[in-house]
Amino acid sequence: MKSFLGAILLLCVTTSSQAIDPLLTLDNAIPLPGVEGRIDHMAVDIAGQRLFVAALENNSVEVLDLKTGQVIKDLPGFVQPQGIVYVPEFDRLFVANGGDGTCRMLDGHSFKTLASLDLGDNADSVRYDETAKQIFVGYGSGGLATIDAKTGAKIADVPLAAHPESFRLATNSPNVYVNVPEAGQIAVVDRSKGTVTTNWPVNEAKGNFPMCIDEANNRLFIGCRKPGALLVYNYTNGRLLAYLAIPHDADDVFYDEQNKLIYVSCGDGSVEIIRQIDVDNYQTTKHVTTMPDARTSLFIPELNRLYVAVPQHGDEAAQVLVFKTPEPKVAVGDKSSRGQMIVKSGE
Repeated sequence: MKSFLGAILLLCVTTSSQAIDPLLTLDNAIPLPGVEGRIDHMAVDIAGQRLFVAALENNSVEVLDLKTGQVIKDLPGFVQPQGIVYVPEFDRLFVANGGDGTCRMLDGHSFKTLASLDLGDNADSVRYDETAKQIFVGYGSGGLATIDAKTGAKIADVPLAAHPESFRLATNSPNVYVNVPEAGQIAVVDRSKGTVTTNWPVNEAKGNFPMCIDEANNRLFIGCRKPGALLVYNYTNGRLLAYLAIPHDADDVFYDEQNKLIYVSCGDGSVEIIRQIDVDNYQTTKHVTTMPDARTSLFIPELNRLYVAVPQHGDEAAQVLVFKTPEPKVAVGDKSSRGQMIVKSGE
């Protein structure tokens, strides 16, 4: 393990001559003993300093203590868990299962199953609407379900052209932007009406799986697999603004608003870092080597950390790599912090 970590540390150096501080440095590695096979998505309990890992092929959810860097609970009995989200105000954990098509609602500390909603097939990505107190789950051959976050009951359903992959909820509008790779499109759903309002074709690349959003600038970042590419869209009109080549098998993408960076985790064994020069111009800045098949990741801006899930390889146990992201640049006299906007008189 020590030799592996040492190798990773040597690789985690900046390739940008303009960068003063490293953009991504390895801070820790949390072992996942006994976890076999592919690992899917992750969720976080920031106040409780817990990370939840959907170990898809292990049919389990692993609960990690971020303070000690250890697994504190192994939750078996899931059926290919994929999407996962933690809702702090209700202390609920929602897990979407690809194998049996259910979305389970668990108590956030006893982990007792409180409700199980059968969506029929391949329950996948999960998001939480904090304002409406609703859970959204993509599933099946084309569906987006809305669930009451308090009761676990299904509220609504929106049909889609094919199976949805990653999607994002706008906070400044009722729109949900949904990747539908089999249909080669991005669906725009009005969640207040429960309908698809438009579909934008994705012609420049195929396999549009991961997605993230920059709401301040009306930008949507789409990761594609064939060929590997990051596409930047203006989501007010669906116009493509930028195309950047990235490695293959991208599965998660995150936007670091404070540092104007985009992190893309790819199954080839890398995290690509792309800098937002301005809202219409982007530049690949750094390539960080991780491990093969380390496709899924989770960026937590409040902790300045990017977590990358690494499946078991031979004698190397599965683990979660913990990367430190840059501290937000704060001007002298500006008491702003990540997640806060300071409006100064006269500006």
